Amino acid sequence: MTVDIVTEPATEELWTGSARPAGAPPTSMIERMTLILDAFDATTPTLTLLGLAERTGLPRSTVHRILDQMIRLRWLAHTPGGYRLGLRVLELGGLAAEHNELREVVGPLLYDLSQRTGLVGHLAVLDGREVLFLDRAGRRGQVAIPTRIGGRLPAHCTALGKALLATLEPGIAEASLRGNTVARTARTIIDRVELHRELARIRHRQGVAVDTEESLPGVGCVAVPIRGRGVAVAAISLSGTVNGDRAALDTARLARALAEVANEASRALTPRHGRG
Repeated sequence: MTVDIVTEPATEELWTGSARPAGAPPTSMIERMTLILDAFDATTPTLTLLGLAERTGLPRSTVHRILDQMIRLRWLAHTPGGYRLGLRVLELGGLAAEHNELREVVGPLLYDLSQRTGLVGHLAVLDGREVLFLDRAGRRGQVAIPTRIGGRLPAHCTALGKALLATLEPGIAEASLRGNTVARTARTIIDRVELHRELARIRHRQGVAVDTEESLPGVGCVAVPIRGRGVAVAAISLSGTVNGDRAALDTARLARALAEVANEASRALTPRHGRG
């Protein structure tokens, strides 16, 4: 009789979802498929075989073999310029959006706030060391901010991420910051001591977080958390351009507007959480 011994995953495995050493090539088909899907973004919706190989770091022969299967299963589709995401991705994305309670409640409020301020609104949750965008509100071309639903950014350099990190116990926040403080711009705070000071300032401001070109050059952002039964379940923000002749964002005014929306969303979410 064979006995399988199951051990608890190491701390690093909890973050990565894998015991594979950092930098090691992916070995499973799921990891390789994920690399290929992640290679597409808003600026490059179409990629060639060579482009996919370069972005994933996988051999061209491996990419070509996986592409054939992903096209057959409708994860990808052929296009004159190469390959693009297929209908299966869109179908699953639509199902996730329709059943997302946060987006259902906050989306209309965020849209109204974006229309009133002329800025781009975002709804996001904390996922490990990153923020995951659940919704975006703002007319195309209204403000040139390269974010998308389903996209991610490091938590430590975004107003959304800092607003959520500030709601955590210091030890848990430290685990989220560990190994993740990479500079994206000249203004990114990368010193961990200073980051903890920044989180303390956010707590002192009742959760209001500000990002001035820390994650994206020329973009400023103000964010606040949304609480459900005392726990931060998400954060919302307003973003706009702050470079050139544009004045800096009116942080105090935007924070008040965001807080009103966050409180309204919290009241709407609490009964649903109570039923659960």
